[in-house]
This record gives sequence, C-alpha cells and structure tokens, in this order.
Amino acid sequence: MSAEERRESVIRAAITEFARGGYNGTSTEAIARRVGVSQPYLFRLFKNKQELFLAAATRCLTDTRLAMAEAARGLEGEDAHMAMAEAYKRLIVEDPDRLLLQMQMFVAVSAAEAAGEHAFGEPIRAGWEELWDSCHLRLGADEKGTAHFMSFGMLINVLVSLGFPAGHRVWSGFDMTKVPVPKREQ
Repeated sequence: MSAEERRESVIRAAITEFARGGYNGTSTEAIARRVGVSQPYLFRLFKNKQELFLAAATRCLTDTRLAMAEAARGLEGEDAHMAMAEAYKRLIVEDPDRLLLQMQMFVAVSAAEAAGEHAFGEPIRAGWEELWDSCHLRLGADEKGTAHFMSFGMLINVLVSLGFPAGHRVWSGFDMTKVPVPKREQ
C-alpha cells in the first residue's frame, strides 16, 4: 500500500474512532490499531493528534459538501433542495459515524475556544463555511432558504444523535417518510 493509500485508510479509521470517542477520548494508538500500523508510522503521516483530527473533520465536511453538490448537479429550486436533503440523509444513514463526527467537531472546537486555542477551529469553520456556500448557491443564493435548509439539517443531526425514534413527538414537524432515522447498534 502506498503512503497516500495508507494515509487515506488512517483518515477513515480516524473518522470512526473520533466519532465514537471524541477528540479527547480517542487515542492515536486506537486509530493505529484499527488501521494495522504502528503509532510511530501514524506520526509519519500526521505530525500529531490534532492534525489527524482536523484531517478527519475536514474530510467529513468535504465529503458531505461533495455528495450534496453531486446530488443537486443540474437541478434548481425545490428539486435541488430535495436532492441535497436526500443525499445528506443517505450519508448519515449509511455511515452514522459521519454524523457522530460532526457532533464531536462542535464539541472539540467549542472546548478549544474555551481554552483560548482559537486556531484549532479555523479549518473546521472554513470547511463548514464551504458547505454553507455550496448549499447557498445551489439553493439560488436565497439567505432565508439556506438558513432554513441548514437549520433543519442541524435539527435532524441533534434528534438522530440523541436517539429519538422516528415515531417520537419531537419529529412531528418532519415528514417522516423523508427522514430515515438510523438504527442504533445494540
């Protein structure tokens, strides 16, 4: 396996490990073990844990942005809106670790900010801003429409992360035929 292929497998493993354990609760040893490499080799690919977390976080945001953009390619208005929403829902259903990592990103950036480490969140904020801008353009550059679209996505994130089942009253504002809720592993 080339160094680039190994780096890619480390990022995928980091997404899973950080999603489940958070930034502070995840060891680089666990990530190395998941990939089948030594910890020293891991640090030849990424200079430290923070760089690895940021690579996983920005990959998660980039993959989300690209999936939604691809889904909306050639579409406008409500068609683009629905295509992006469906693409996002597929992402979080097919790979729940992506959703969990998003939630961990918010915690990690907030904790870093509280500790005075403002630079930590810069790449994550930049990735989120790219996601926002991409959605905004595909939704016709309508600020209220973009805010509505993104806010529903964030509400879905929260409800799914908290494990609310599809029939629960907190989902009452959604058409549940269009909001698949991933099943949790037992």
